Amino acid sequence: MRLILVTLLAALALPGQTSPDWVKRSNENTQILLRLEAKYEPEGAARMGIRGLDEQITIPSADRPERARRDFTAARQELETRLAAEQDPLVKQDLEILIKTCDRNIHSSSAYEHALLPYDNVGETIFGGMRALLDDQIAAERRPAAVVRLRKYTGIEPGYKPVTLLTEQIFEDKMKNQPALAGPAKVEVEKDLGNTREYVEGIGQLLEKYHLQGWQEPYSKLKEQLAQYDDFVRQTVLPKARTDFRLPPELYTINLENTGVDYPIDELAGMAHQQFTELQREMQQIAERVAKEHGWDSSDYREVIHRLKQDQLTGDTILPHYEKRLADIEQIIRDNRLVTLPTRPAIIRLASAAETAQQPAPHMVPPPLINNHGERGEFVLPLQTKGEGGKTLKYDDFTFAAASWTLTAHEARPGHELQFSAMVERGVSLARALFAFNSTNVEGWGLYAEWMTLPYMPDDGKLISLQLRLLRSARAFLDPQLQQGKTTPAEAMQVLEKDVVLSPAFATEEVERFTFRMPGQAVSYFDGYNRLLELRHDTEKALGSNFNAQAFHDFILAQGLLPPDLLRKAVMSVFIPSQQHAAPPTAD
Repeated sequence: MRLILVTLLAALALPGQTSPDWVKRSNENTQILLRLEAKYEPEGAARMGIRGLDEQITIPSADRPERARRDFTAARQELETRLAAEQDPLVKQDLEILIKTCDRNIHSSSAYEHALLPYDNVGETIFGGMRALLDDQIAAERRPAAVVRLRKYTGIEPGYKPVTLLTEQIFEDKMKNQPALAGPAKVEVEKDLGNTREYVEGIGQLLEKYHLQGWQEPYSKLKEQLAQYDDFVRQTVLPKARTDFRLPPELYTINLENTGVDYPIDELAGMAHQQFTELQREMQQIAERVAKEHGWDSSDYREVIHRLKQDQLTGDTILPHYEKRLADIEQIIRDNRLVTLPTRPAIIRLASAAETAQQPAPHMVPPPLINNHGERGEFVLPLQTKGEGGKTLKYDDFTFAAASWTLTAHEARPGHELQFSAMVERGVSLARALFAFNSTNVEGWGLYAEWMTLPYMPDDGKLISLQLRLLRSARAFLDPQLQQGKTTPAEAMQVLEKDVVLSPAFATEEVERFTFRMPGQAVSYFDGYNRLLELRHDTEKALGSNFNAQAFHDFILAQGLLPPDLLRKAVMSVFIPSQQHAAPPTAD
């Protein structure tokens, strides 16, 4: 443990930055929670960039949640003591962020432990731990630690037991001693069983790719253990699985709070229904122009989108097209002074089968925010997923030219990849980069980035950008309505396929997200986007001709991942006063 703590102390400054004194002091406070991350989630902590953890694994135990809650309670008390003595308002704000993190962890852990049986998809967990070390951006000297992790996961390493057996024992003991606890959703368990092969093969492909030594024996053992674990899941977990996917209302509310959603959910759903209808009208107007341009008979936006999807990119043409689109958007950003671009180039790549099983939607893998030595975020694009019964479903939503505008804007630039690169290159306190994290900020920025870029897209790009904004509105009412029992999965599929014009693959991924993958998270896009638009409107009103979009966006990014209320406070109390007497922006 001493090695871990010493490493943490050396890891707190982002590279290449001369941190202000308040940031240094804030980062010292953040050590308290970083130690707990290292203790309870070493794989995730290593991925953050904390050194000295590459060979460590998370060891399941029945008392682990209770021990973690005790440690977070003690950490909270220490942070409260420091807050009472702190005078700097920025350090105080970061201390409040850390305290709220403790509160969320304690509350969520207790609520979930007292409501649900402790089911875990072990194959996915082990794949994540291995993938975190087996990557082109990981230094070659670190990769052999993945074999040590594998030996520990499988119990070959002296002093360790197979993670599969430990997980089985915890589930069986809880089921015996607390029979009233609910099982996992049946649809989730069946999906997990169908993905085991992808995780096993994905781990093997990574081990072979990097030519590591000594992995064959533990890998062979892992395949046996995961097959046995699947048998356990079928025989013991599935009979306890609940046929109703809905979370208990308390847990769904916790999920919404943890993602940063700050509108009352019924109010948000009402707003989303209204915007859904307004977006359909706007899409229809653009669709008529696109249909006229191409000479198509039907100008219904649904038919026009289907026609655009017919011109699919394939094979080796996909990545070059997206890279070209990224260059186009970067030039738009420069020409129109929308935001300051990072110095490092962005990465776009296709997802492996195992990565798609883990996350079947387009996504950005963040770079390490501690000890970053040039590692970059990656925009990862999946091409297919699995439907009912393991049937392969291919996306047609991402691989046509009109779609690449908004996907690149959201996942790469000026969206997620730029957001995280800006934190790495310009520096931000670790409390704001790591522990303020909330989907409402991150996904709100991604959707706002689409909005920011849309005026410069061609009409077909605008139509698909609005289509994906229509999807975010649909998420904000379908997710809660599914969890409240007001909508069925079949009805949600119909809305997504018919009115949002998603492929069966994409619609399946979305309904899985709402029902068991991440209930509540999908609402955050619409919430964060609307909060950012409100904030921009109020800032423009306050500054008038002095409003500078690039300065506004750079300031937003400089705040890290603050939730909407703290971000608004920063803009109103710092940004607006600083800009009121600045020279108005000028055109070239």
